[in-house]
Amino acid sequence: MPVQAGVSSAEMIDCGKLPPLTLRCSMISSNLLYFLAVIFALSVSAAPKEPWLAPWLALPLFGLTLLIFRRIAGREFKAAFHRGGASTYFAAESRLSLLAALFFVGAVFALDLKYYLQPLSLGGTLPVLENVGGLLLFFFFLVLIWLQGHPFYQMLFGRGTTAARFAATNIRVNLPIVLPWLTLSLTFDLLRQLPFPGLQQTLASSWGELIFFLIAVIFLALLFPPLISRLWNCTPLPQGPQRSIIEIFFRRQNFSAVILSWPLLEGRALNAAVMGIAPRFRYLLLTPALLALLDQEELESVLAHEIGHVKKYHLLLYLFLLLGFGLFTEALAGPLLGLLCGSSWFWRFLLWSGLTADKMAEHLTAAVMFVLMLLYFRFLFGYFIRNFERQADLHAFQVQKSTFPLIRAFEKIAALTGNIRNQKNWHHFGIGERIDFLAQCECRPGLAQQHERKVYTSLAVYFTLIALAVWLLPVPDSEALQHRAKMQYASALIEQKLQTAPNSGNLLRLRADLLLEKGEEREARAAYETALRAEPDSAETANNLAWLLLTAKDKSLRNPDRALKLASAAVSLEEKGHILDTLAVALWTQGRIEEAVRTELRAAQINPENKPYYQAQAEKFTAGP
Repeated sequence: MPVQAGVSSAEMIDCGKLPPLTLRCSMISSNLLYFLAVIFALSVSAAPKEPWLAPWLALPLFGLTLLIFRRIAGREFKAAFHRGGASTYFAAESRLSLLAALFFVGAVFALDLKYYLQPLSLGGTLPVLENVGGLLLFFFFLVLIWLQGHPFYQMLFGRGTTAARFAATNIRVNLPIVLPWLTLSLTFDLLRQLPFPGLQQTLASSWGELIFFLIAVIFLALLFPPLISRLWNCTPLPQGPQRSIIEIFFRRQNFSAVILSWPLLEGRALNAAVMGIAPRFRYLLLTPALLALLDQEELESVLAHEIGHVKKYHLLLYLFLLLGFGLFTEALAGPLLGLLCGSSWFWRFLLWSGLTADKMAEHLTAAVMFVLMLLYFRFLFGYFIRNFERQADLHAFQVQKSTFPLIRAFEKIAALTGNIRNQKNWHHFGIGERIDFLAQCECRPGLAQQHERKVYTSLAVYFTLIALAVWLLPVPDSEALQHRAKMQYASALIEQKLQTAPNSGNLLRLRADLLLEKGEEREARAAYETALRAEPDSAETANNLAWLLLTAKDKSLRNPDRALKLASAAVSLEEKGHILDTLAVALWTQGRIEEAVRTELRAAQINPENKPYYQAQAEKFTAGP
């Protein structure tokens, strides 16, 4: 959702670096990553037919997880309170939010939470309802944090809100993070129920999903700003001197927005934000504490910063960066999955974990996508956010022809909040860094142009790389990747068992079968020979080796005479349809067509469910070369 916090939404203040009154903004930004992790876990995990752990064990374990988390949260807040200071309180809340995400994601995969949420999907017609149930469970973790932290919050900030109201306020603050995704998912699920085959085919394609996502996000960008303003209990800024200053400044800048008072933390937070792309649906949010702190010049510097986000198209660029994440993962997931599939250490680890082949394939895909998501948002998306903030700072410099009003605003906030100027986070430069850069620009105005070039060059490189990745890298075939993963898993499992039973003919044959399926014919032949020496009376091993000697793509490996001997021996040991088929092919290669046909007819008698195949083989033999 296009909500831009700036000098503003966090920063006039860098909300991520300020203690009590502004650290909450940083919490919201950090929670974005945690919610992304939770949403991702819910989206990629499938409900198994049977849970890994029995319900009588899994459900009590989940309850125990909640109790343990509640106890940890209580101890964290108690320790933070004794260390003193609001910053320690919010640091504890941030650590606990991360821990909540880790506990919940672990429960999704280890306890198969989707198995218990599956009934919510109405028979699979609305899968989004499963995820709604999952999000409610995650919010329960967060509510435990807020309830445990509420007594210490009261003592630190002297507030008189009830625990229930405190938790409800935090829920409203965080809801805008997940509402766009829930709305998109619900819309997508409803469209899939429509009886239009063309639409269904489009939605099932990768490009169809991306186009739907882009259209829907633009629509939500228009719809959500008024909804969010209501969720946050924003009200029109009353008429008065400050509103007049803002309106006059807007007119001078040829800018328009609905001006709202933002009661974040009962209005005590120092914060501002702009949200919405279209002018008619654009909102400027200002907290009462921020308005009370700044003089006219400083307030205008904050307004210029927020206008800079709009003038530089940051809100629209965020939508493209979100769309780019889909393209990014689509392009890189396949190669990375292939790299992991070829890694023996990875399969040894999975064997140690005890996962089944199907579960392993699901977890492998989820792990790769999860890493890509974290890297994308933590570093690439964070890089652009930080530099967009600096670009908005420079827009204030351009408008006011001086950096000093904005610097004074930063200095006031830094002093008011304990002078923690040098703290950083993933989405903002520190206040000290921003002040230093603005001071340098005052002396060397060319730095502003250099930063503009840096931002636009970075965007050009980003979009070029995304385009090249989409064009050059193949679209991953999920079924093929899962098949390859299962084969690698089976291979690793066989190698592990061979360490304890190196002379097992059955295991040696299975290893040869896998090598043959992967197309490694020469290695497969050597493996079959080893298996046959270990178990000379194995009909399956003799049959499979005979088949390889008859049909190898590498013709230098073929040996029809030996294949006939092996196939005859296999049939004498065990008369099965597929073994008789191998013998028939061996006879046919020797020109013994009548015997080959009789053998295929015998195979059809023994294995009638495959009769069409055996009849086709017999017809091929009589048809001649």
